[in-house]
Amino acid sequence: MTGSIKDRVKELREKVFNEACKKNMGHIAPSLSCLDIIGVLSYSPEFAGDKIVISKGHGCYALYAIKDKWGTGCLEGFGSLGHGLPIAVGNAFGMKLLGKKGHIWCIVGDGEMQEGSMWEALNFLQHHNLDNISVIIDNNGLQAMDRVENILKHNLEDRLNAWGLETWVCDGHNIDKLYYILKFKPRVLIANTIKGKGYKCMENIPKFHFRIPNDDERLNS
Repeated sequence: MTGSIKDRVKELREKVFNEACKKNMGHIAPSLSCLDIIGVLSYSPEFAGDKIVISKGHGCYALYAIKDKWGTGCLEGFGSLGHGLPIAVGNAFGMKLLGKKGHIWCIVGDGEMQEGSMWEALNFLQHHNLDNISVIIDNNGLQAMDRVENILKHNLEDRLNAWGLETWVCDGHNIDKLYYILKFKPRVLIANTIKGKGYKCMENIPKFHFRIPNDDERLNS
């Protein structure tokens, strides 16, 4: 099962990289860090019929790569940060009120977790015991042109657990572990990832938040 997902993710990574380079614009590195997560959700039969929200708008190339797979199950993709999770939580609450089955997966960024609206949404999620939504944090450690810890340092795992939100942590590029954990539909998963994953010229380098690698850099990837 996970072998075929790994092949799909490899194809997605190449698709995102080639499309961004072709257009010579866009946020390529933030899209590459969440592709393994999106691949597991998109190509595992266990999650068929679920819905996905990609709240971290700078991962839009990843959204474009899988949008045809999700169709109407892709609720939203956002530019402004801090909006996707509240929308996802509202949808989950509405589903509960209407007695609708299904699960919502909301992928957010670690830098995005500095937004107050994210914590308001999590507070609402916890208060109403919404077990039909999972929040996956793409924890790549970078935020725009610097490291998250240099902009606003916080320990996400400690803070989330203190709020009563059971929080799992795993390697966000280990498809076998992701597949295993996501089957349990965790309330929150911190997926430790690498920004620009798969292309050495970009990995963990802040300037590639919005910069496309030039020809020489691509050759060295």
